[in-house]
Order: sequence, then structure tokens, then C-alpha cells
Amino acid sequence: MNPTDLTGRRLSAVETRPIRSRYPRPIGRNARLGAHGEGPTALAVVARTDSGHVGWGMYEGPEADFTACVGAPIEEIFDPAIGVLDSAALPLDVALHDLAATILDVPVHQMLGGLGTAPVPCYSGAIYFDDLDPDDSPRGVSGVLASCAADWDAGYRAFKLKIGRGNRWMPSEAGLARDLEVVRAVREAYPDARLLVDMNDGYTPEQTLRFLEQVEDCDLYWIEEPFAEHAEGLQQVRAHRDRSGSNVMVADGEYDPDVDHVLDLARDGLLDVLLMDVLSFGFTAWRRLMPTVREIGVVASPHAWGHPLKTLYAAHLAAGLGSVPVVEAVPGTTEGVDASAYSLQDGQIVLPQTPGFGLMLEN
Repeated sequence: MNPTDLTGRRLSAVETRPIRSRYPRPIGRNARLGAHGEGPTALAVVARTDSGHVGWGMYEGPEADFTACVGAPIEEIFDPAIGVLDSAALPLDVALHDLAATILDVPVHQMLGGLGTAPVPCYSGAIYFDDLDPDDSPRGVSGVLASCAADWDAGYRAFKLKIGRGNRWMPSEAGLARDLEVVRAVREAYPDARLLVDMNDGYTPEQTLRFLEQVEDCDLYWIEEPFAEHAEGLQQVRAHRDRSGSNVMVADGEYDPDVDHVLDLARDGLLDVLLMDVLSFGFTAWRRLMPTVREIGVVASPHAWGHPLKTLYAAHLAAGLGSVPVVEAVPGTTEGVDASAYSLQDGQIVLPQTPGFGLMLEN
């Protein structure tokens, strides 16, 4: 890889087109939100150079001027060792990573340093409140187990279970009881699976402690977003973990994060896994942040829910930057995108060794 290969090339055009993700089944509710449906839409952003090279990436942020950097020399807006150099080019963050790695003839994860392990462990993030649907004939816990079975058959060996039913959809005590019932049922059905839970800020600190007391024998890998990040509640959780000898980690930082605050909580030993989104936070930001993550002694897992492509992007960050023990997998496909170079084997994402992200955008 020779970074000077970018020199002398200019960004000649930027094009956009809508792309639609499709889940293998309708995705239901979580602690805060209603049904997630069959798959959202986003933009594919295609960046072209005057030398005929093409890179593209997904974008799901606010409205942006994608043509602001058209005509600029590539080396002035992107550095393979850093990422995006010009803030005006940040909406092209993913596309420029794909473009640069394509020009350099390396996979993105290699351009990022190849510091992580590959294949990349992942978990299914698609286990929602399937027990509560459909409204006229709820399936109960068997609905959750059916989703787990479908994802297990698809090759996943870890599940993140959405909990927090008592925040909106059930009376508080009944919701907590159902959460516990679901966790225990999945653990019994899949004794060797890695289990994570995500409260989506639907618990209180007191409920979090009660939950942890009841699942100490379930070997949970992490709890995610138990409540809005605040030190006092997380200190209570930390004290409980210390008393009980629990190894469960606390993950947070996904939803509208104050990154400095999240880092302070991690420095104080209150957070173990940082979850800023792979797209809205971005590749360049993660590259800048990861040395601090390692210095603090915590790990990362860039949030990827919404689109299957985000999982593949997160896997490149994991394999490239390291300090990412597992990534969130979004089961499904994206219309108009050929991702056949990737595979899921025994709960791990096998990355292609082709240049860029190895994703083909069909005409």
C-alpha cells in the first residue's frame, strides 16, 4: 500500500441513490419504540475520480451537500492513515474510505491497520419483543425463541435480547418478570450461546440491580443502555458487580452521545463498552478515538442496528482498529447491493480480501 497513489487524482463526481434494506422477518418493538418493520431506506453515495476509480458507501445522516468537494484533490480531503481531512467531506466518510482503499488495492480493514482479529465475532441484534406480537394473539416467549431459532439456523451463535417491556408495553412488575422469563428461556434453549441484553434506557437503576440479581447464573456478556447515562446510577451498578463478582459488562454511548461524558464514565470504571454509531459517529471519528479507548482500558462495539451494511462496516472497523470483541449483526439483505463476498460462519463474519469494502453496487 503506497499512500502516494492517491496523489494527483481529483474527485470528479458524487452521485446518490436510495437503497432499501430487507429483514428476514418483521422486527417488532423495544423498550422505547414501536414496530421496526421490514427494513428502512438510506442513501448510497458514489464517489468518482478523474482517473476512473469509484468508491461508494451508505449514508443515513441529515441532509448534506455531497458535491461540496467535487473537484478537490483526493489527498487534500482524505489521508489513508487518518481518514477525512476536510469537514466538508465528512458526508463522504464511508465512500472515501472505500474509494481510497480501492485505489490502494487493499481491503478497508487493512488500510485501517489490520490490528483486530478476523473473522469477526458477531451477535444477532434482531431479537425484539416478539412475545408481544401480534396484538390480537401474542405469541408469548415462544415468539422470542422462534426468532432465536431462525437466527441460529442462519449461522448466528450469539443473541442480544431486547428487554424493558415494563417501560411502555406492560405494567412495570409484569414487564420485569417477562424480561427475566425471556432471558432464562433463551439461556436454557441455547446454553452455549453468548447472551447480551439491551434495555434501551427502559430501566431504572433500582430495576437494573434487581434484574442483575435474578440473572447472575445466566452468564450475560453485557447489559446495554440500562438507563440514560449518569454516574450515580452506574456507580450503583458497579458496586453491585463488585459485590457479586459479576463479569457482566456495561455498554453505552449509542443514543445521541455526549462523547466526552461517555469517556469520563469509562475512565471512572462505570462503562466497559462504547457504542457510538458506525455511521452517524463515523469511520474517521472512530479512528481518532480508538487510541483513547485503548488507553482507558475499555473496548468498543460500533452500533450497527438498522441496516445489514452497517454490520459489514463495523466488521471492517473491528478487524482494522482492534479493541472490538464483537459486532452487532443486522440479519437481512440490501436491495441492489451484492454482498456475496461476505459470509457468516459459526457466528463470525468472514471478510473479503478484495479492495475497498468488497461490496458491489448494482446498476
